[in-house]
Amino acid sequence: MLILLAIIWGSSFILIKKGLLVFSPGEVGAYRIVSAALVLLPLSIPRIKRLNKKQVGNLIIAGLVGSFIPSFLFAIAQTRLSSSITGVLNALTPLFVVVVGALFFGARITGINALGLFIAFIGVIILITVKEGNGWDAFSTINSYAFFVLLATLCYGINLNIIKYWFVALKPVEITAISLMMVLPVALLYLTGWTNFSFKLLHVDGAWLAAGYITLLGVVGTAIALIIFNFLVKIATPVFASSVTYLIPIVAIAWGVVDGEVLLVGHYLGILAVVIGVWIGNRKA
Repeated sequence: MLILLAIIWGSSFILIKKGLLVFSPGEVGAYRIVSAALVLLPLSIPRIKRLNKKQVGNLIIAGLVGSFIPSFLFAIAQTRLSSSITGVLNALTPLFVVVVGALFFGARITGINALGLFIAFIGVIILITVKEGNGWDAFSTINSYAFFVLLATLCYGINLNIIKYWFVALKPVEITAISLMMVLPVALLYLTGWTNFSFKLLHVDGAWLAAGYITLLGVVGTAIALIIFNFLVKIATPVFASSVTYLIPIVAIAWGVVDGEVLLVGHYLGILAVVIGVWIGNRKA
């Protein structure tokens, strides 16, 4: 199950890339949410009746920071960033969980957490600056689109802390299904009112294939993957389940190489620093 989950989530970035061949970042992000939320409606509709107003309000926030906003940010980032590097930067999520928990939820950052953060930070700097060239010239340009990925992982960090501290009484599957349903109207309104999604489906070559990639991204990569992850946490341990973080970059890089993406020596150094930093920073003192 862990390997299956790593394959699903690690493949998300190449699916975004394929969707962007036809659709805009906004269309990719919105349709991803629509497809994920619709497939989970049988789980969300019966359960929402049990919630009070405060829980509904909190789930709207969780839907925005945990799904809606990151879906747009990842799509925007990949207009100028390779799918493999995006997959590696996504591995920073556990570190943002630690940082957000310390800043806003009273959690404590240990020395080992701080060391991991520093090493991962160095890795990020390498990844966003490396390019073709020799010597220091290979590190002279910053790819600002990487910051969209960092902001998305920050959103994930906020969301996971919200789930931990605000939703003690709710099951993970309920949180996932209902939070997606809360942002479904916004995604539908955006998709139908501010984009050319329907027009492209009817008139642009390859649009249905690209939409199929995004549907797979939403249904399998978002909805089903979250259910698998929650089940894995239940039958194993959270520590074992969280190890998927280290497998996702491997899958993302493999898909990138298959699709013709070129990784330089500097990229591999940055990837190594990020993975080691996340591994160290996610350990308990």
